[in-house]
Amino acid sequence: MYYRTIALRLPVLCRQAAFTLLLITATNVYNNRVGAANVLTNSGFESDTSSQIVGWIAIENSYGESGSPAHTGGNYFKVYGQFNGANNYAGIYQDNPAVPGATYSANAWTYSLASDGGGIHGEDLTWLEVTFRDASNNVLSLYRSDMISGANIAAYGGLSTWFNLAVTNQCSFTNNGALFILPGAMTGHASSLIAPAGTTSVRYQIIFEQGPDNASGSMYFDDCTLNQTGGPTTNLAWNIVWSDEFNGTSINRNNWTFDTGNNNGWGNSELEYYTSNTQNAYVSNGLLHIVARQQATNGFSYTSARMKTEGLYSKTYGRFEWRAKLPQGVGFWPATWMLGNTISSIGWPECGEIDVMENKGGNLTQVQGSVHSGSDETQVYSLPNGGSVTNFHTYRLDWLPDSLTFYVDDVPYETQTGWSDANGPYPTPFNAPFFIILNLAVGGNYVGNPSTTNINANSVFPGDMQVDYVRVYDLTPPMQIAVSQTNNMLTLAWPSSIVCHLQVQTNLIGGISTNWFDLAGTTSPYQVKMSPTNNSVFYRLSSP
Repeated sequence: MYYRTIALRLPVLCRQAAFTLLLITATNVYNNRVGAANVLTNSGFESDTSSQIVGWIAIENSYGESGSPAHTGGNYFKVYGQFNGANNYAGIYQDNPAVPGATYSANAWTYSLASDGGGIHGEDLTWLEVTFRDASNNVLSLYRSDMISGANIAAYGGLSTWFNLAVTNQCSFTNNGALFILPGAMTGHASSLIAPAGTTSVRYQIIFEQGPDNASGSMYFDDCTLNQTGGPTTNLAWNIVWSDEFNGTSINRNNWTFDTGNNNGWGNSELEYYTSNTQNAYVSNGLLHIVARQQATNGFSYTSARMKTEGLYSKTYGRFEWRAKLPQGVGFWPATWMLGNTISSIGWPECGEIDVMENKGGNLTQVQGSVHSGSDETQVYSLPNGGSVTNFHTYRLDWLPDSLTFYVDDVPYETQTGWSDANGPYPTPFNAPFFIILNLAVGGNYVGNPSTTNINANSVFPGDMQVDYVRVYDLTPPMQIAVSQTNNMLTLAWPSSIVCHLQVQTNLIGGISTNWFDLAGTTSPYQVKMSPTNNSVFYRLSSP
């Protein structure tokens, strides 16, 4: 549970008794970095793992490095060219919420090691870039640092020397939809980077350009900053906007419908027959169970379930999260995934498919994340420290206008930023609504088409895929209670887009309120009548 309220003390009357309203500030909220001097996550690369630049989206030859010569701490970031005989680009970037009129400064420490390919030289260039973008990810304004090359690095102290590179130039640009918005002419010196009208996000980016000469230099970066220096702040945070916690006694048919049958193996030579029967899908003790059974029906040897939100709920962009444990068996193919709403009109793969998690039931240590459109992009993740998919893990997708990042237990392991589709230009089809699917297949191409004899001998039936919750997050105003007064009435209001509910408590023990209970049926706004008495009542929001 996550709680969010504001502090206030006012006399009110509630539930037929006199109380003083006290709303208590809570601390457990999601990733709201607004108000911090440096809005960047992992700005010094100290959170990097051996395979991931944590908090950043990497493009091409970009690597987290450890040890000497880090500027501070133990880690830094290295970037270099692709050696393809043409102008090519590599780097990393990070997006953060922003609002019009906000002002920023930006810089990073950078270094080129003389013994690493001769340092930056030839046609190599590197620079920092800050862009302000609208809700559709269009660039509204662009700022950059000086462009560092072998010809001018001596002015900054030379090779094998850390120097501070600041973003100080405002530039023209061509908004061509490319990942890197290459700067045009410099239009002026900028002491402050100003978010223009229409801004919803700010992107901080490190870029390395290698020319056709294939010069073999590289650049290191450390201690990056994007400081908000003035203007209004954004208070957007990741909050739950749709969820199923599976806390009832049956599947919520306002959220889920079922695919049934075999449908020619669903295009994958699958062997199960999907049903909507409670023996194949049911809710118990706060968990959804999708159960594959060794059960003959309609000419097939197995039954299972495939649930979807098609026609009931779909979304473009956001954070999508499942907590699940998976069954063991060579024939099991569990998945949490998404399809584009246009599948019924334009078909697959043009509609787009995002496989947030799928697993080969004979391999208990790995899961896979993929996107399918005109091209197929995928990566496998191995659970650390002997972990098994038969235990609960959290599987997550962060879907932004130009990237899809896959996580297991909050560890990012895959980011996709390039794809193609016959139905339209990039970023089609991953710029339109998708619906959610949960299923447990038996057999099929993905698991190597095992025979029924092999499946029966090496799988534990019934196979039970258990799902604790499905949650969808979006960047929203904060989950907090606003209070207004009209005569002797107080009105409590909170963002209606967030999945949350009002709770109340009238006892305060040792300064801590305990035994909270839900105010059933309350919606925003909620009104309470004031009273001059001086007992206490406490309200808070709980999510989900």
